[in-house]
Amino acid sequence: MSTPFEIYLVATPGLEAPLCDEARAAGFDARVTDGGVAFMGSWPDVWRANLALRGATRVLARVASFRAMHLAQLDKRARKVEWASLLRPDVTVTVEASCKRSRIYHAGAASQRVAKAISEELGAPVAEDAALRVMVRIEDDLVTISLDTTGESLHKRGFKEGVAKAPMRETMAAMFLRQCGYDGTQTVLDPMCGSGTFVIEAAEIALGLKPGRSRAFAFEHLPSFNRKAWDAMRAPAPLRETTLRFYGSDRDPGAIRMARENAERAGVSHVMQFEQQSIETLSPPNGPAGLIIINPPYGTRIGNKAPLLGLYRTMGSVIRAKFAGWHVGIVTTDKDLAKATGLGLELVEPTVLHGGLRVGLWRRKQP
Repeated sequence: MSTPFEIYLVATPGLEAPLCDEARAAGFDARVTDGGVAFMGSWPDVWRANLALRGATRVLARVASFRAMHLAQLDKRARKVEWASLLRPDVTVTVEASCKRSRIYHAGAASQRVAKAISEELGAPVAEDAALRVMVRIEDDLVTISLDTTGESLHKRGFKEGVAKAPMRETMAAMFLRQCGYDGTQTVLDPMCGSGTFVIEAAEIALGLKPGRSRAFAFEHLPSFNRKAWDAMRAPAPLRETTLRFYGSDRDPGAIRMARENAERAGVSHVMQFEQQSIETLSPPNGPAGLIIINPPYGTRIGNKAPLLGLYRTMGSVIRAKFAGWHVGIVTTDKDLAKATGLGLELVEPTVLHGGLRVGLWRRKQP
């Protein structure tokens, strides 16, 4: 496939717009589309998107499309796909299908037909537990075949072993930071840091570290993969110089220990400061104002809402009293909790689906 093809970035539902902004800033001619972000590109663009984009959940290469009204037609046209240029005969694949508003309505039968075409035309083994996925989407009788070039979800950066209760995924954290206007030139403080996701993401951005630098990808098992070019692309650049420091605190000593270990594995511990303390004793670090970003308990997942109102009021009073001039972002499920802070927070629309809950980023108006 030497000609450009569509590259599709799967987004966290509700975060398509900031992901599109990030992709454009990275030089991709991206646009928001159904459920994600798309642009035309080549295989090196696939590699770079996986390596460098913080907000994508995964990167799909849309490698073929055709119309099919019934299973026999799907079988015939799937066999005409140039599988030898897309897959290796020695790498096991799995085929997943979805059907929507189409005459072919049985997803299991559709996946079996495409799997049989791959097996018989290319000779590649097919198994349900294979790491390399071929994805078949049939919508309005249009069949789109994509390769999942990512493998494990991109929020798995490759360094985070310790995870706190109700964790924020790295991909979400990166997009919430972007929606708060963070660009790597501000101090970031998280007084309920858990395992350190927000402040570690912020430090990586400030230091110019690529999010996919420490992990493997599914595209490494495709015939289009060029190890030498990939090694050159992901070769570590010198760390960007910064005088910034990133601050995380939490009342849970176990969370602080996890955060420190995660920061060490990520290679950012030299710009981090973690401390066990409660929100009541929080005070601003020396230096210019920056960004406070918090993912506090919501009530829906951990306990009930009523006891949390006091926590949010305390959080708001501490920020109002001590953090004049700081930008503020709070992630929560409930407008009453957001209003209890007294910070005049405004919801960034749309809300975001996170672990079965609708959460929103609430920002303080720019000081």
